[in-house]
Amino acid sequence: MTREETRAGAHGPSVPQPADTPAQHRAGVVALLGAPNAGKSTLLNALLGQKLAIVTAKPQTTRSRILGILTLPHAQLALMDTPGLHAGGRTLNRALNAIAEEVAADCDVALILVDPRTGWDAQHAALHASLATRGAPALIVGTKADLGLPPLAQAELTVSARDRAGLDALIERVARMLPESPPLWDAEQVTDRTLRFLAAEEIREALFEELEEELPYATAVEIDSYDESKPDGVRIRATLWVERDSQKGIVLGHGGQRIKRIGQRARAAIAELAQQPAHLSLWVKVDPRWSKKPKRLHALGYY
Repeated sequence: MTREETRAGAHGPSVPQPADTPAQHRAGVVALLGAPNAGKSTLLNALLGQKLAIVTAKPQTTRSRILGILTLPHAQLALMDTPGLHAGGRTLNRALNAIAEEVAADCDVALILVDPRTGWDAQHAALHASLATRGAPALIVGTKADLGLPPLAQAELTVSARDRAGLDALIERVARMLPESPPLWDAEQVTDRTLRFLAAEEIREALFEELEEELPYATAVEIDSYDESKPDGVRIRATLWVERDSQKGIVLGHGGQRIKRIGQRARAAIAELAQQPAHLSLWVKVDPRWSKKPKRLHALGYY
């Protein structure tokens, strides 16, 4: 997705001719790693200056890797938001951890984000040691500085995505850690994700915001059709998967009021994203094993 155009991934990655590349230009993949709710998605959006990754107060909102491309005159940071690393033996949990581990294994620089409310723990230490074994430069970043809590002793930088404190210093520090390279993406490219994928994420954000307690983690969103050919706007049909009939009733709400609110939230967000009216049709279906089927998880973008 470019900053001016609406189609995510409209331009593929390209490498300009050397004459277009400033001296000592740096570029590479920057992995945003950490526990659920460490502030990875919020930081990604703040660094880009626009919303790309969905954000809710509920942990494990992010379920796939999200690429956000920050292009500067002297550097290009391919920022990879990842699911929060967490314990759990479910197929979905293993799939989410595998995404984060794959990004960590292939990155040029890793940012280990730590929420000051939970602090540094054994999982952070294990991640840091694993990155050191692979030879990947890592930077420990304390997040949510606006909370006014004491800074983490392990943090090399402390930032606040909410008030942008420390973001410029973080960008420059990371840029210096990247290898010398021409840009890996077109200057106007912001992500490699399609609007179809981002629309599904906006629906899932609305679903998470409208549902309470643990139910959001039993749900998934699948785009059945995405049509931009009509002059009156984009038309989307999506299925909301749940695991039990009782959950279907909760998602629908009394007289269909909750699914109506989910649709209104998502429709407004998608229209802003696509810069055109959005027509959204939502259907709720039950599949007790959707989160246990590798093929289903792959279709939903979790592999």
